[in-house]
Amino acid sequence: MPPLPTGGTVAVTGAAGFIGGWMVRTLLDHGYRVRACVRNADDDARVAFLKAMPGFASGRLTLHSADLDEDGCFDDIFPGCHAVAHLSHVTDYSDQDYVDRVCGHIIGAIDRAETVSRVVVTSSLAAVISEVELEELRRRPVIYEDRYPDSTNPKRSAANQGYAITKERAEGLFAAAAAINSRWDSIACCPSDNVGPILAPHQRKGAWQHQVARMLEGDYEQSWAYRPWFPVDVRDCAIAHLGLLESTRVRNGERYLAWSTDAVTVETICARIATLLPELDFRVSEPRDQHPDKLKAREAYFRSCWDGCDLRNDRIRDCLGLTFRSFDESLRDCVESLISVAGVQSVQRG
Repeated sequence: MPPLPTGGTVAVTGAAGFIGGWMVRTLLDHGYRVRACVRNADDDARVAFLKAMPGFASGRLTLHSADLDEDGCFDDIFPGCHAVAHLSHVTDYSDQDYVDRVCGHIIGAIDRAETVSRVVVTSSLAAVISEVELEELRRRPVIYEDRYPDSTNPKRSAANQGYAITKERAEGLFAAAAAINSRWDSIACCPSDNVGPILAPHQRKGAWQHQVARMLEGDYEQSWAYRPWFPVDVRDCAIAHLGLLESTRVRNGERYLAWSTDAVTVETICARIATLLPELDFRVSEPRDQHPDKLKAREAYFRSCWDGCDLRNDRIRDCLGLTFRSFDESLRDCVESLISVAGVQSVQRG
């Protein structure tokens, strides 16, 4: 399908979110027109930062109320758009019938628009490596786009793997629908752990920036099964989405991992804040180990499983020529934005 035309119009779902906000800003910075889809365009607690962007004053950025749970919510928004960046989250990952319905009405709106030629669906690293038994990482240690979680494992269910299953299922539903329609294609972008500067106070609540905020406040938790962070800067994640919208090389159904391939242990991050920003006089603390004793007893085993992984990002670098920021830059900018934008107060040594 044709890539996004220069200066074209892009609808962004989940535009008030962490990645969504940066997606809107990145598109505007590259000269595009943006229709930002949010649950409530009048909720200034969540959308004021979008209205403060220069593109909103000129009309190049418009805001649209679209509750994902309501069928037909995009029917009046997508016509006239050349592409859709679908970043929005569903509200229930445990109900796959609900997930199918939501994906179905979004796909229907894309079909009916008749102007959309490219869709980028935000998937997740969880759709690549989410495993119920870490021994699977020893059997298949190479982490790249064509790897999928072991669907035959009887422990894998929507109850305990709903997020991963939903992301993987959405990838397939959009790609299959695009193949049938033939006027548009669907590309999956699978980001890892997004870190970087927040644009609005409510974005402090996201998974990884929330953990950084808790480090600043002196109370944070060890990662599940001692998993290291696999970071990607949120700005690089947005650039990756844009590149996939623009590329002439991608094909329907392809997936691209957006990550730096760094692996950072939780217990080192807090100390890194103090090194990067000595001006904070920040008091370094140890993570709280909330795991049950049976997991703590297997800590060395869990860490060895993760340490044996071979992380790849060849496909997205080859396709887009993307160079990822360092984790130090992402962490520094995340910390400073949490303090300046969200008002987080760091613990002091004094």
